Amino acid sequence: MRNLKLNLLSLRNFKGVTQFVVNPNGEDVKIFGDNATGKTTLFDAFTWLLFGKDSQNKKDFSIKNLDEEGKEIHNLEHEVEAVFQLNGKELKLRKVYYEKWTKKRGSARKDFTGHTTDYFIDEVPSKKSDFEARVLGIVGAKKKEEAEETFKLLTNPGYFNEQMHWTKRREILLKIAGRVSDKEVVKSNPKLETLLEILDGRSIEDHKKVIAAKRKEINQELERIPVRIDEVNRSKPDVSELNRQDLNDELTYIQSQIDEKQEEINRIKNGSQVSEKQTQSREIEGQLLEIKNKQADLNHNKTSGKRNEFNSLAREIDDVQREIDQTQYKMKNNQAQKTKLENEMEALRDEYTAENAMGFESKHEENCPTCGQSLPEEQIKEAHENAKADFNKKKANKLESINKEGRQKKEQVASLEDENKTLSSTLEDLKTKLQTKQEEMEKVKQELQKLESNTTDYQELPEYKAKLEEKQAVDQEIEQLRSNVQESVSVAQSELEALRQEKSAIDQDLAKFVQIESSNKRVKELEAEQEKLGEEYEQLEEQLYLTEEFIRSKVNLLTSKINERFDQANFKLFKENINGGLEETCETLFDGVPYSSGLNNAARINVGLDIINTLSDHYGIQVPIFIDNAEAVTDLINLDSQMISLVVSEPDKNLRVEYAEEMELV
Repeated sequence: MRNLKLNLLSLRNFKGVTQFVVNPNGEDVKIFGDNATGKTTLFDAFTWLLFGKDSQNKKDFSIKNLDEEGKEIHNLEHEVEAVFQLNGKELKLRKVYYEKWTKKRGSARKDFTGHTTDYFIDEVPSKKSDFEARVLGIVGAKKKEEAEETFKLLTNPGYFNEQMHWTKRREILLKIAGRVSDKEVVKSNPKLETLLEILDGRSIEDHKKVIAAKRKEINQELERIPVRIDEVNRSKPDVSELNRQDLNDELTYIQSQIDEKQEEINRIKNGSQVSEKQTQSREIEGQLLEIKNKQADLNHNKTSGKRNEFNSLAREIDDVQREIDQTQYKMKNNQAQKTKLENEMEALRDEYTAENAMGFESKHEENCPTCGQSLPEEQIKEAHENAKADFNKKKANKLESINKEGRQKKEQVASLEDENKTLSSTLEDLKTKLQTKQEEMEKVKQELQKLESNTTDYQELPEYKAKLEEKQAVDQEIEQLRSNVQESVSVAQSELEALRQEKSAIDQDLAKFVQIESSNKRVKELEAEQEKLGEEYEQLEEQLYLTEEFIRSKVNLLTSKINERFDQANFKLFKENINGGLEETCETLFDGVPYSSGLNNAARINVGLDIINTLSDHYGIQVPIFIDNAEAVTDLINLDSQMISLVVSEPDKNLRVEYAEEMELV
């Protein structure tokens, strides 16, 4: 069992608290104060230090001090420090939040440019990631969210019941109780013997989802089927005045008439002279294509070499332009990095000046904390000298650290300047190269245009014109031959079209009988599907009953196991609806009274502490517990964890701390 104790909590300029230090030294402590004196602020500071949020889990809360007009006071450092004892070893965490003011080049004043946060582990400046990793390590968590939740559960008696969603509460309780196997549940209730086979490896929750999805799907389908049947019946055509056999006989006769008429048209069209002239026309078309292709090859050969040269130069120009763009981009990035480094160097100089100007202030006790008598002068002087030496050492280390970082940034600036000088020279060479290539390309372009202007169009060739005239003459002869038979073909075509229209009308009437057969078949399919879906729905209802019975049995087992782990708290993990179905829930009870209604503050706090006690055993760690409104409880339950009680006390206009030894005296 890991044990985390709070030895010291220090606030400076945090949510209106200018300076406050509490030293519990790992023991219980009570902090008294009137409303709005800052009790809850202590808990907020504790959670902000660890996770950057207040005790209500808000990340965007304001931690700055305000003036009398409610405006933020600038140029303050907002600091929270905590000293812990983790398994007997000291751990010191500190976080400082402050404004960032930067003086731009050429400006005499500094401008507000945002906020920054410094992190310290055991007084060593640290990265945010290292700081967060150290916090995770306290509870042995792998993720920040997991560590946050564990701390909130173990530090705040009200978090489990008041801030956590009931589903999450239920999940944690089930983890604490341990696993109850499906076989154990089935064994406890004979009604569930067939359930494991029905689940087929699925969990109860997944199978309930499957049942719900299938029920919804079946219901929707059952609602649609009568509509579909009605649509199918209404779509049936009227065949009361038609005879299917008579239509088939008539169709056979009309088809024979169409075939005879088509053969007649083919005999008219297939004249031998027309066929010979068509062959001659196709041969001339081939000769025309051959002349065209031959001239295209000649034109291409004249310009291909110069065109290849032009394309090669275009690619070279693209490559040079790409190098120019890359060089300019690199120079721009270097300049931005240089400016950033120079700003950081300016900030370091300011930090060095501020640190160097800090003087030593002696703060130590001159009286014995036990008897109250004055300490010997030698002992006071020795304490003074030790504190001063420690201050000077830390100051020197800080100044050296700032100097070292400044020198590193200066070297980086010089390196970036040298690199940009080299890149600038390279850029000029590339621009010269680009101009040369562009001039070469323009020259080649003019030469290519001159060559293309000297090529010959195939349509201007004498042999092409002669062959084209020959083809036109042959085509005219074909048209003349066809005109003699056109009139006969036209008459036959009209008769054929009339026969086809008559056949189409018969086909449409016969299709009505096919459509009726298809509709009747579809109605029977829909009726069979309706019956099958009804049977499936009944089976799903039975399965749903079994799953709810399973959940009821499992929850009874789990509830018993969970409640055994707590002294005061009991839990209701499901409720039964009016229709007999079960609905998951998670309600905390104390003596049968729900936490969310009717439970007084004292009982709420003690129930919360009882839950923390069990959760501490589960997570294997004890952490300080902050008890807000502790004045409501006259008898807190005993816990091994350190308790920090925040007590409303109207006479205490300023926070007053009562330590463990004082509480024992009382």
